[in-house]
Amino acid sequence: MTRHIAFLRAINVGGHTVKMESLRQLFESFGFYKVETFIASGNVIFNTTAQDPAELESKISAGLRTALGYEVAAFIRGTGELARIAAYQPFPPSVLETAATNNIIFLPGPLDVSAQQKLMALRSEIDSFATHAREVYWSCRRIQSQSTFSNAVLEKTLGVKSTIRGVNTIRKLVARLASSNTESSPNGDPDGLGGEDAAVSGEK
Repeated sequence: MTRHIAFLRAINVGGHTVKMESLRQLFESFGFYKVETFIASGNVIFNTTAQDPAELESKISAGLRTALGYEVAAFIRGTGELARIAAYQPFPPSVLETAATNNIIFLPGPLDVSAQQKLMALRSEIDSFATHAREVYWSCRRIQSQSTFSNAVLEKTLGVKSTIRGVNTIRKLVARLASSNTESSPNGDPDGLGGEDAAVSGEK
C-alpha cells in the first residue's frame, strides 16, 4: 500500500461547492484507503496499491467527472516526491526575500525546451519562474492580483492543465504527512476554504 497526494484543479469553482467529507467519500468509492483532506482547496491524501501516477490521475479525473458532472483534473505526487518538491530551492535568497508570495505549479509532466522558453517569456518585473521535474516555481514580488500571470495564462500559453499551491501550504502538508507516521491527526480545515490557497482557489 502506497501513500499518495492528489492535487485537484477547479474542485470548487464556477458556483460548484464540494464538501471535503463528500470528497473523501468519493475517493473511498474509487477504491482508495485511509483518505484524508488537507485544507479545503482540493488536496487529498490516500492509500492505494496502484503505483502508476498517470493511471491514478486518469482514474480520479474520470471518477470525479462522473460524480460531479464537470471536469476536475488531478495531479498525483508521492510522499517522498512531495518532500523533495517542498525542499527544492529554485531561486536565490535575493528573489525570495523580496517576494510577496511563492507558489508551486503542478503539471502532468516535465516541460520540454520549447515550453520552458514560452514560460520564461512570461517573466516580468514582479514575476520570476523556475522549472524542476514536473513543477513550475513562481515567485511574485507583489500580491498576485497585481500580476498579469495566472494559472489560466499558464495553461493557455503551454496548452497543458495545471494547478497552483502556495509553498507554505506544501511545506505544511509535508509536515502533516511526516507526523502521520507516528500519530493520528484530524483533517485540516474540512469544510471551508482556508490558508493561503483560498485566495487563488478559483484557478486551481
